[in-house]
Amino acid sequence: MKILIADDSLFMRNVLKDVFSKENYELIEAENGKETLEKYNVAKPDLVLLDIIMPEVDGIEVLKKIGATAKVIVISAVGQEKMVEKAKKLGALDYITKPFDNEKVLEAVRKALG
Repeated sequence: MKILIADDSLFMRNVLKDVFSKENYELIEAENGKETLEKYNVAKPDLVLLDIIMPEVDGIEVLKKIGATAKVIVISAVGQEKMVEKAKKLGALDYITKPFDNEKVLEAVRKALG
């Protein structure tokens, strides 16, 4: 299973890679929304972990483009109810706010990947 980690923070991408270090997932990284869309189209990941606040193209725009076909879990510091509702309306399976509990992320990923 391939997971695309889309976050402009190298620190956060590393934290998420650590969360999955004992799992058997292939991890792909993107540091902005434009790169996320490019890598999504090429790598065809099974799941996208998506930040909302990113340069070039934000997470909401990414969701507008891939949310109908991709499995997406939003992981963002933006936890306002309106943003959560908007992301879910655009196809996000789950919305996890930072800072997060590692087990909660693993649980959400396992559930999304079935």
